[in-house]
Amino acid sequence: MAKVEPDDKKAIEQRAVFLLGRREHSASELARKLRDKGFAADAVDEVISELQERGWQSDQRFTESYVRQRIEAGYGPLKIYSDMAQKGIQRTLVEQILESTNVDWVAVAADRYQRRFGTEAATGDKEKARRQRHLASRGFLSSHVYAAISKVHEDDGC
Repeated sequence: MAKVEPDDKKAIEQRAVFLLGRREHSASELARKLRDKGFAADAVDEVISELQERGWQSDQRFTESYVRQRIEAGYGPLKIYSDMAQKGIQRTLVEQILESTNVDWVAVAADRYQRRFGTEAATGDKEKARRQRHLASRGFLSSHVYAAISKVHEDDGC
């Protein structure tokens, strides 16, 4: 493999465009990947700024896409906030996008619960706690967990 020139903006841009062509990346995530390839931090920051000006990289677009994907996968708001913080996205942007999506977290948690456990009620306290922990580990608030479990069993007629 050819040696990387740390300040080669053309090479940095090519690598960044390659990565963005595969999927959306946050600016922070993209910068980390480029620095890990051996590119200089200052040059990476300049290239990312240029890409943002052209609209090729957008934290807004990345966050919208990622939030939608995580909701569809059955994750709650706490997990989404945590994931986005690790990707360098500000909490205010995540809050704004979650607010605009108008998510029914109880319905998302209930769907996740049903896919995992079906509609059979838990037999015993240990099983009930295990099911609650499952939803909590996916980032749902305790109010979402209890309401979702109640909803699943009400709808089933238990």
